[in-house]
Amino acid sequence: MTMTMTMTMTVQAADSVKIGFVSTLSGPLSGFGLEIRDGFNLALKTSGNKIGGIPVEVVEGDDQASPDVGKQLADKMIKRDKVDFLTGIVYSNVMLAVGPPAFASKTFYISAAAGPAAFAGERCNKYFFGLSWQNDGQSEAVGNYMTTNHYKKVFIIAPNYTGGKENLEGFKRFFKGDVAAEVYVKLGQLDFASELAQIRSTKPDAVFFYLPSGMGINFIKQYVGAGLDKEIPYFSTGHSADEDVIAAVGAPIVGLKNASHWAWDLKNPQNDAFVADFKKAYGRIPTMYAFQGYDVVRLLDSAVRDVKGNLTDKEALHTALMTTDFKSLRGNFKFNTNQFPMDTFYLREVQKDNAGLITNRTIATIFDNHADAYVGACKL
Repeated sequence: MTMTMTMTMTVQAADSVKIGFVSTLSGPLSGFGLEIRDGFNLALKTSGNKIGGIPVEVVEGDDQASPDVGKQLADKMIKRDKVDFLTGIVYSNVMLAVGPPAFASKTFYISAAAGPAAFAGERCNKYFFGLSWQNDGQSEAVGNYMTTNHYKKVFIIAPNYTGGKENLEGFKRFFKGDVAAEVYVKLGQLDFASELAQIRSTKPDAVFFYLPSGMGINFIKQYVGAGLDKEIPYFSTGHSADEDVIAAVGAPIVGLKNASHWAWDLKNPQNDAFVADFKKAYGRIPTMYAFQGYDVVRLLDSAVRDVKGNLTDKEALHTALMTTDFKSLRGNFKFNTNQFPMDTFYLREVQKDNAGLITNRTIATIFDNHADAYVGACKL
């Protein structure tokens, strides 16, 4: 009995929580990664640079939107730095490369962005928590909205990579009209003259685009510059109409409708505090990527507190991540059985108020408690 009691008492809280932050932090595709980092860092500052009351060590790496670079960084963080958690990846092709070594090492990955279908379905894994979204979700919401609003013929466009393909699949899953053309462009493309000419010649009822970061900024500028917004309405996911895009595009973006699982004007105490703190820290309205970086820290803080800082008991930590009373900035939150969220999706519109502020405003709810299409294939 004495030996048992002694062994039990030796289980102690970790001296530190080590987090590997791998994201796209340079180049034309870096906008989302930088936003995630800003939200992540603000949450750490708010918590006194502690997770569950334990000091945090962050190891940071720039994946340059490259699967090979991302995998190399993650391998180093797992093997050399002995991180307890990984987070930060934006692009799903990078996530698909990083996932296997993370899972094999039993390192929990908490996603602040990438949510590939494979990890929501047949390749789901107990060490992957898709805190942000499953890739298809926002596009499914736009497809549903455009169907209920009687659009019949839509031109759709996205980058030719995992996330782009899954977003267009999500759109088609809920859009019941005809797809006039389905166009894939190179990830990182910034000149859309050829695609705009194709849109004009196709003469669709509307255009749906998923074009992340600098791609979306340039597409919107060129679309409006060509006068197409006066002829053919266009819609996007929240990725392509977020506050960073609005700031870069300015007045031409007013009127763009988009779907997201979060908005800065959602009313709950934790979101109100986050928006105020973010504005004070950075002098701008937060994006959904900033909120997701912030939410990662909040989830980890709650789960690590639940296990009293014992990071060696992976089963207990998994249970805590899945069930902890986590106050997400989006409001009520629940993981589905595949460890992806059951989310509410909102219709937002970029508007200009009487003071001249151009920003997204939430105007409707599209889906409530929405499950992704792949959960049935997950055997967790």
